[in-house]
Amino acid sequence: MLGVFLLGVLAPAGLGLPAPAEPQLSSSQCVEHECFALFPGPVTFLAANQACERLRGHLMTVRSSVAADVISLLLSDDDSIGPRLWIGLQLPQGCGDPEQLGPLRGFHWVTGDNRTSYSRWALDHDGVPLCGPLCVTVSAMVASAPGEPVWEEQQCNQEADGFLCEFHFPASCRPLAVDPSAAVAVHVPSTYSTPFGAHGRDFQALPVGTSAVVENLGLELMCTAPPAAAEARWSREAPGAWDCNVENGGCEHACNRSAVTPSCLCPGDAALQEDGRSCAAPMVQSCNDLCEHFCVNNSDVPGSYMCMCETGYQLAADQHRCEDVDDCMLVPNLCLQRCVNTKGGFECHCYPGYELVDGECVELVDPCFSANCEYQCQLVSPTEYRCICAEGFAPSPQDSHRCLMFCNETACPADCDPNSPDTCRCPEGYILDEGFMCMDIDECDNGYCSHECRNFPGSYECICGPDSALAGQVGTDCDPIKVSTSDDDEGGSGELPVSPTPVSTSSSPTAGPVHSGVLIGISIASLSLVVALLALLCHQRKKQGTARPELEYKCGSPAKEVVLQQVRTDRTLQKL
Repeated sequence: MLGVFLLGVLAPAGLGLPAPAEPQLSSSQCVEHECFALFPGPVTFLAANQACERLRGHLMTVRSSVAADVISLLLSDDDSIGPRLWIGLQLPQGCGDPEQLGPLRGFHWVTGDNRTSYSRWALDHDGVPLCGPLCVTVSAMVASAPGEPVWEEQQCNQEADGFLCEFHFPASCRPLAVDPSAAVAVHVPSTYSTPFGAHGRDFQALPVGTSAVVENLGLELMCTAPPAAAEARWSREAPGAWDCNVENGGCEHACNRSAVTPSCLCPGDAALQEDGRSCAAPMVQSCNDLCEHFCVNNSDVPGSYMCMCETGYQLAADQHRCEDVDDCMLVPNLCLQRCVNTKGGFECHCYPGYELVDGECVELVDPCFSANCEYQCQLVSPTEYRCICAEGFAPSPQDSHRCLMFCNETACPADCDPNSPDTCRCPEGYILDEGFMCMDIDECDNGYCSHECRNFPGSYECICGPDSALAGQVGTDCDPIKVSTSDDDEGGSGELPVSPTPVSTSSSPTAGPVHSGVLIGISIASLSLVVALLALLCHQRKKQGTARPELEYKCGSPAKEVVLQQVRTDRTLQKL
């Protein structure tokens, strides 16, 4: 019965020849969203499957008797085709028991599965294992039942007489509908071209992507479908209706035949769309579309409603829009100090000198109240401060709260106690001179560096020469072996390294032994000379009536003070 139905529905298509580079299509049939095509010619299984894939299909799967009937129809269209045609069934490498592998005997479709409700094997192997690789052909020459081609196993590298392809499409169109009452109905021939290469005029179903040409009207249409749609329709890119006798001019509702140029009409409750063929009813405006914020329907009076606004807004005079409420104008005021209105709300702010804490304005505490600045505290921001020092002083790098004397010149006024003018201080690297002035100590003149030396106000630096272990470096000494005699030297602008006592060697033939008494005598004579110079200096100061407390200030660094006092002595002797 199903075969009779298909014979009544499906008809062979008159087909044109494809390009020579592609296999020649002999016949084709389409059923709903699936199309099948027969290609003759000697070909192997692999070449046949590749040809189908180039046309965006695959070798045919025969899963039901409907597909078997389609094969019979295709073969009946061309009796010149050989008896064996490849279908998409193959057995991979290996052997297996056919009786244990289901109706397909271990074979799989080219789609990767083995689902089927139909099989027609030509030979019964009686449990003899089949070993792959094997492929399958259908043949109408040997049949277990009339009109049902049977399946035969073949070596895949052998050539069959042709092959069958299968194509799937998301939707399909019916052949062009022509108004039977039109006088030109019998004179409207149409030619169809499918995506897989079939051409002709006699089709029962046409897949999406098929083009149709109506020759005597010069009309070309395309079978198209919206995404996910199961049914397609004929259309074209140009908007507006075409001849009303063909597919109703493409109009969704009605085609206006009385006009000189065909046009589409829509029902009174619908509007014509941009394509000039589709109709759409206007959207019914909902209650919420009528109000700016909220809409409440009145169930007691059909069709009536009331608009409402969000918090912080009120209905405008038109009773539909919403206007912002100025919360800062309310009485009493919502904020303790300053109120700033915002869209739908407000913000509270404080006066300068106050800070908002937990919704209240609290007076800021002056950070200088808790500061421990030695001289003076200066505000930087409401929460930050910095310590500043008096003129001639600068913050200590180690503690910004303390102030140290600072001088960036070769001579600066000394810091003297107003209650005791004789008590004066000088910055590090300076020495108190007459007139209560602090004079920079030139360490370079006093031999602080054994290499190139550069003096600065209050400091100096040594540039180590190429013969030094620290060649090219800059520091206070170029001899890494020397060590300072005091860790708390404050008498000059740099450290005075003390060279270690050289060790005499016994290899010198000219140096004789020195008696220890001689060394002691030399040391006592040197010390006496220093004491005499210091006494002379103090005596001279007393004569001038000026105290020199800086000696106590400098005595914390004996090694450096020897040099400083030498400078003082030289100046005193020059005056004498």
